[in-house]
Amino acid sequence: MKLKSILWITATAVTLLGSTYVSQAQTKEKTVMVGGAPMYPSKNIIENAVNSKDHTTLVAAVKAAGLVETLAGPGPFTVLAPTNNAFAKVPKEALNNLMLPENKAKLTSILTYHVIPGKWSAAQISKAIKDGKGMYIAKSVQGGDLTFWMKGKDVYVKDAQGNSAKVTVADVNQSNGVIHVIDAVLMP
Repeated sequence: MKLKSILWITATAVTLLGSTYVSQAQTKEKTVMVGGAPMYPSKNIIENAVNSKDHTTLVAAVKAAGLVETLAGPGPFTVLAPTNNAFAKVPKEALNNLMLPENKAKLTSILTYHVIPGKWSAAQISKAIKDGKGMYIAKSVQGGDLTFWMKGKDVYVKDAQGNSAKVTVADVNQSNGVIHVIDAVLMP
C-alpha cells in the first residue's frame, strides 16, 4: 500500500513538472503565423517555409535551384521571402523558364540575391537606415547590393533594377536566421 502511494505521488509530481516545463518552453518559443502556418524559431528556414501556403512558389524555386541544403544549414541568414503574390507579378513564361534545369544558375543568382549573410532583425535594419541618414545598403549572398529605406514605419528594399518591395511581415525568427516577408521579387 505504501509503495502504491509513493508511486502515485511520484507520477503526479513528474506529470506536474513535465507540464510546467512544456508550458514554459511554449511561451519562450514565440511563433509568428505566415501563410496560415506557425513559424517556429526552433526550426530552420526550410522547415518553416515548406509549411507556409504563401510561399509555395518560393519553396519550389529553392528546390529547383538546389538551395534546400544551404538554407537548412547553420547560417545565420536573413531571407527576404517573396510571397506567391509577389511571384505572380513576374510574367508567367519568364518564371516557368527560370525553373528549367538549364536556367539553374540564373535562378540561383536571383534567389541568393534575396539572402543577406547574418541575422538582421527589423530593429537592426531600421537602426542602420537611421545611421545611414535614410538608407542602408546591404550586400546579398549573391554579391549585389540591396538598398533599404523607410517610409513612415514601413521598411522597403530596392533592387539593382530600381524595383522596390515592402516588408509585410518582419522578424520571423528561425533557428538559423530570420525571414522578412516581402511583396515583390527582387532582381539583381
